Amino acid sequence: MASTSKLAHRMQNLVRDARGLRAVAKAVVSTQHPLLAHIIPMRRCNLACTYCNEFDDVSKPVPLDAMFRRIDKLGKLGTSVITISGGEPLLHPELDDVIRRIRHNGAIAGMITNGYLLVAERIQRLNDAGLEWLQISIDNVMPDEVSKKSLKVLDKKLQLLAEHATFHVNINSVVGGGVNNPQDALTIGKRAIELGFTSTVGIIHDGSGQLKPLQEEERRVYSEMKALGKRSFTRVNAFQDNIALGQPNDWRCRAGARYLYICEDGLVHYCSQQRGYPGVPLEEYTTADLRREYRTEKSCAPQCTVSCVHQVSIFDRWRDPQVPASAPVAVSELVQLK
Repeated sequence: MASTSKLAHRMQNLVRDARGLRAVAKAVVSTQHPLLAHIIPMRRCNLACTYCNEFDDVSKPVPLDAMFRRIDKLGKLGTSVITISGGEPLLHPELDDVIRRIRHNGAIAGMITNGYLLVAERIQRLNDAGLEWLQISIDNVMPDEVSKKSLKVLDKKLQLLAEHATFHVNINSVVGGGVNNPQDALTIGKRAIELGFTSTVGIIHDGSGQLKPLQEEERRVYSEMKALGKRSFTRVNAFQDNIALGQPNDWRCRAGARYLYICEDGLVHYCSQQRGYPGVPLEEYTTADLRREYRTEKSCAPQCTVSCVHQVSIFDRWRDPQVPASAPVAVSELVQLK
């Protein structure tokens, strides 16, 4: 029975990898569609990490019919990967139906969660719904005043994922942004590898969304983390070398085109740290909007720390120069949630 289960798991991995390769090939061949969209079904979170500006404690779930309309529109735009984020998406009571709708539209279905609500039965429901990859960010080994997303609290959840999940799991640890013990990132990364997951490291912004250069010990841990574990697309992160030194990156940000951030109100934003731009309802977003933003230079790009936008923009780094925006985005400005 165990060997049959392992064989089925390998087959699922092969199918998932094949879908990923098709998405990569499509990204190289055509610039006419979004590669990744983050969609928010739930702004409320069960935690309150001090560096985070992407949650509240009052919002209600986005109604399922609204989520379906947004996912269908992303499907019509040809979106390759749709990642459910938050807030905490596992608080949404109809999340499994959201995942199924993503798969129905042919997109790869992913999710970012703090992991607190994962139990064996919930993991199996995610399997059944068709989730293909999941990421948990763990900020420290022991919870502190900055973050409760600790390995001490979440290790049992990771063990459950290792035992039951048929989807890919990535564990992201962080340095910077007020994290007290940089060495924790290495402890977390090694535990992720031990459990059979991939491991990544992120350089975290502070509570206002701003970059702070890493200190010497943070840079050392960051360098060790980059060499740790398996290779995957989530480890395409050379841009962070400059971020670690507090230096700008020279790149072409394709936010609003190749990457879309869809907030709980159904508006398209450049990313989680530039909510308000362009601020167009997804239902009104057209291929003309995609082309405009694809060719529009973002003034906030040199100091950007948003990994997912950097990663999808790599596909177009070598082509199609951009022109300055008619209304530049202020680097320091973040549209805060009410």
